[in-house]
Amino acid sequence: MSFEEKWNKIMECDRSYDGLFYTAVKTTKIYCRPSCRSRKPKKINVEFYETISECVTAGYRACKRCQPEVEHNPHTNLVRKAAAYLINHHDKKIVLQDIADHVGVSAFYLERLFKEEMKKTPREYIENIRIDKAAFLLKHTKQTNLEICYEVGFHSSSNFYKAFRNVIGCSPNEYRNSKESTHAMERSRNVD
Repeated sequence: MSFEEKWNKIMECDRSYDGLFYTAVKTTKIYCRPSCRSRKPKKINVEFYETISECVTAGYRACKRCQPEVEHNPHTNLVRKAAAYLINHHDKKIVLQDIADHVGVSAFYLERLFKEEMKKTPREYIENIRIDKAAFLLKHTKQTNLEICYEVGFHSSSNFYKAFRNVIGCSPNEYRNSKESTHAMERSRNVD
């Protein structure tokens, strides 16, 4: 790639080029990933290197914000912490600000990072957790649909039924009945 192509990629903060080259800033003696969101340097102060070892040999140190020496994207830990929070609190009423406060970033920033990493919003993620838990309970307990609805964290039965149908493709009753018919078929096979 030419200098201009690399320059354009760092101006766009293009994550797809992370690891392919590194940006070194002469005035600060720091090197970064192409996707680093730090303030952009003047073009005349930039050098590009293909490897981290080249950057270090040239006297540059790693950026503390984008952590280019770390194998994974530095935001991965933040998103994992948010996902763990959602998993552990799926049965409670959660708003985006609660999660953002837990991981220490703004709600807007968290939602954007979460969507980039997980390919779904925190709301969609927790809804899937709740539906998975509900599907398990429908298969393995005799609780009513309403009891399951509240146990997994939904606060409205209409939202529960709508979300269940969107994720699973049928109503909770249809899902439970399909389970029962499957067991009936298995029992009849064992009798034969």
